[in-house]
Amino acid sequence: MMRVNHAGEIAAQGLYHGQALVARDPAIRGLLEKAGREETDHLAWCEQRLQELNDRPSRLDPLWYAGSFAIGVAAGLSNDRISLGFVAETERQVERHLATHLASLPAEDERSRAILTQMQTDERAHGQLAQHAGGVSLPLPVQKIMQATARVMTTTARWI
Repeated sequence: MMRVNHAGEIAAQGLYHGQALVARDPAIRGLLEKAGREETDHLAWCEQRLQELNDRPSRLDPLWYAGSFAIGVAAGLSNDRISLGFVAETERQVERHLATHLASLPAEDERSRAILTQMQTDERAHGQLAQHAGGVSLPLPVQKIMQATARVMTTTARWI
């Protein structure tokens, strides 16, 4: 599970970097850069926990970053409101994903639980901030494509 979460944080870096690169409004760019820096903490926590569990990151991390960077650029090029809507929807989906991981963790794994709980809180805040900054709701087909893409990444990262 922690490998999957680590891969998700690699992808988050790519998304935020891509979106910030093409953001038109300097305030929006700053919001995206700040959220990306906060995601760096999540990445470090997941990496440290992987080491503690004697596990390794996904071997496909460069692919997760590059693909997410491209998706972030595409979302950002549409316009800032859609880009923020993409952030809000991504964070909603990540929050739900983390809830499923929290529900399946053994009760005695307090360390992983603390990490995932803080990540979930932060993801919720990022999504709410993006929505309050003007993010628009994405059409249902886009949300479904995002879910399917995430499912491919999480399933693959678990094993590779």
